[in-house]
Amino acid sequence: MRRFIGRERELGVLRRALEGVQEAVGARQPGHCVLMRGRRRVGKSSLVEEFLRRTETPALFFTAAGGTAEDELAELVDAVGRSTLPERGLFAEEAPGQWNAAFRLLADVLPDDRPSVVVIDEVPYLMDRVDAFEGMLQRAWDRLLSRKPVLLLLVGSDLSMMEALNSYDRPFHQRGREMVVGPLNPADIGDMLDLAPAETFDAALVTGGLPLICAEWRAGADLWEFLRDSLDNPISALLVSAERSLAAEFPPQAMSREVLRAIGSGERTFTNIARAAGGIAHTTLTRATEVLTEKRVVAAELPISLRPSKERRYRVADPYLRFWLTFLDPHMAEIERMRGDLTLGRIKERWTSWRGRAIEPLVRESIARLLPDQGLPAAPAVGGYWTRSNDVEIDLVGADRHPVAKQLLFLGSVKWLENSPFDSHDMVALQKHRAAITDQPVPLVAVSRSGISCSGLDAAYGPEELLSAWRME
Repeated sequence: MRRFIGRERELGVLRRALEGVQEAVGARQPGHCVLMRGRRRVGKSSLVEEFLRRTETPALFFTAAGGTAEDELAELVDAVGRSTLPERGLFAEEAPGQWNAAFRLLADVLPDDRPSVVVIDEVPYLMDRVDAFEGMLQRAWDRLLSRKPVLLLLVGSDLSMMEALNSYDRPFHQRGREMVVGPLNPADIGDMLDLAPAETFDAALVTGGLPLICAEWRAGADLWEFLRDSLDNPISALLVSAERSLAAEFPPQAMSREVLRAIGSGERTFTNIARAAGGIAHTTLTRATEVLTEKRVVAAELPISLRPSKERRYRVADPYLRFWLTFLDPHMAEIERMRGDLTLGRIKERWTSWRGRAIEPLVRESIARLLPDQGLPAAPAVGGYWTRSNDVEIDLVGADRHPVAKQLLFLGSVKWLENSPFDSHDMVALQKHRAAITDQPVPLVAVSRSGISCSGLDAAYGPEELLSAWRME
């Protein structure tokens, strides 16, 4: 079994929260609550399981399944019976028939003299299916649970609902500390898969850092070996993870899925997305893009500029989902009839051009983490610049704020080709684009997969430097 990789920062947050409970044993309100959110399949549940394994603290782990209020309550009773809480037998004997009663009884069976952990996973299902769940949870926490030395972990995949749980006008406001769990970062991916820096970023673009997909990548195998293995297995995590996540968030008839497919196919502007999605109405598309951005599935971005711009562009936020929508989703039928070789050939044909654009958001985040560095200042905003006609398009723009900046801190270009360094032609193009948007000597930066072969740059980065940004946490 592959060892648990990464997540040391997240494990440290949970460990310190539990230590806070331990230190408060005997106090009036020793309980602590953490609201953990993250997209589906990023490994929230396995993170919590690893935390529980390391602490060996008495614990209850209950996962809501989206059933009726009665069914969920029955599952809670069963989960308490299978927990490691010392008084768990009392809960089953009472068999509470309502959620208020269940919370009261749960507080009764929690230890008074030592810490315990209560995990409620997929809380948004309960918020949606159980009447007045947030109010009942708030009363139970204020009056009962917080008075026990318990660490309550409320976990959820619906990001907007988990954020709402702690919002100002909701019953549970400020009862818990928020914690966001993202995918494995590139440094963790490289360590897990034993890959060189450049190949690590390829793996990040394909897997999105989802632990279940990374776990199927044989350590040391290259990208094409992994893809061949995954495409030969119709139930591989690479093939099924996206569909399962989308099915949980968007019903098959939802127009949001059609819009997402249009964006995943490479369309970035509102007009082109509408056309690719079958010519849907303006109001329908507006609502669909709002849903997708609220759920953090799609990023809606404006160029960083010294002047306001309305040239909003859309992209799929998760690299893995973007890869899946582009290369796998349209061809699932041929993969299922065991012709993944055809899909693999198609990926190889388009890989270089697709990767060149897909890597840009990851490069921007890496640069933002690295700065200040190489004489460049920290940049509160790192993004890109483009015009409607794309006659000027700049991959990297560092500025004092986004999207309308008062000061541009640097401009840069990303060249992510194998055996093709950033050269004098690329330098001239970057200088020309700088002149198109400012007459100031804004520093110029290059990011290249294959090195630099020209002079005149203020800073330059390769895969090794970018990867080091993710080891600085």
